[in-house]
Amino acid sequence: MLNEHRTLAKTKILVTLGPATNSVDSIRQLIRIGADGVRLNLSHGSFNFFEELFNSIHSACSLEKSPLAILVDLQGPKIRIGELETPSIELHNGKTIEITIDDVLGTEKLISTSYKELVKDAEVGNDILINDGLIKLTIKSKSENSVICEVINGGILTPKKGMNLPGMKLSTPSVTKKDYENLEFILKYRVDYIALSFVRSSDDVIELKNWLSANGKNIPVIAKIEKKEAVDNLFEIIMAADGIMIARGDLGVELPPQEVPVLQKTIIRHCNALGKLVITATQMLESMINSPVPTRAEASDVANAVWDGTDVVMLSGETSIGKFPFKAVQIMNDIIIQAEQHSEDKTTGYFISPDSLKEKLFDSVGKAVADISKQISAQAIVVFTFEGRTARIIS
Repeated sequence: MLNEHRTLAKTKILVTLGPATNSVDSIRQLIRIGADGVRLNLSHGSFNFFEELFNSIHSACSLEKSPLAILVDLQGPKIRIGELETPSIELHNGKTIEITIDDVLGTEKLISTSYKELVKDAEVGNDILINDGLIKLTIKSKSENSVICEVINGGILTPKKGMNLPGMKLSTPSVTKKDYENLEFILKYRVDYIALSFVRSSDDVIELKNWLSANGKNIPVIAKIEKKEAVDNLFEIIMAADGIMIARGDLGVELPPQEVPVLQKTIIRHCNALGKLVITATQMLESMINSPVPTRAEASDVANAVWDGTDVVMLSGETSIGKFPFKAVQIMNDIIIQAEQHSEDKTTGYFISPDSLKEKLFDSVGKAVADISKQISAQAIVVFTFEGRTARIIS
């Protein structure tokens, strides 16, 4: 039986599917306890895996007689270090390490990178962050095929760890060749949203939307804000995209951590004012990957995102690889209900201000319909819509 409270909640739950939740029975259980949508991370898995996963989603929805929104997350130009000679190496503060664009097995003195334009794009003084920012290097010099760095914050390094290049203007496209191959595959299935990773400007969003249009698709594009360049071009990206995902993981590596909460509130406020979908993501209930209960700080984080006016809160590792995926969804659902019931202004953040979109009649009509439905305790609102915009405004 569906969770009876979910129809009352304005804030929706997006869950990432993975080994812990990719069976038909697991997806049915997610629907029952409050999931509104599922995220498929194309960074992990083969075409055969995702073909089976699409079929499992559709089977679960059919059996439960309940829809799930499907968001597909493109990998984008994820930069990683290469393989190592040993299972791990240790980098020590003050030591020198070389990063090469050649394919080599890494040691404590030399490692490789998947980003072949590193030497071209890098400048002396740029920082390189590895393993979610735990290891920090500073570029001291360049050669033809490598950059020579000083280890600022050392640590244990294992193969294929992610590499962030904050402040560096990258020449690689946001939509990679692999992304286009993935897109051609997923267009065979019902996809409701496509999330574009490592967006830097509105041009990245427009490029993807043009490709979709040329292929006869009008799938909404969600721009992931996770780079400093995206923050610098925030307003134009919001205007070009159909929605925004605040990807706090990579964003917290690219920016000082104290700036992320302020930026989160700013992005949500702008999206609310412009009628754009906004998703708050990453580490919302992170401890529940291994624990049956969240920390108090995590519970407050979810509640504050709701009060800020986010449309969607997202679970990542908690539901894809976690030990307690269903408990995580249930607890997130409970937090949302409590937060919405105790909001000082129940409409703040959920409806578009008519002042910000006064030129567009249907935006004002949508606000009026939502207000009237609350006043008369309407059980449902029927919306006739062509592209779904009016329904999104009212929701």
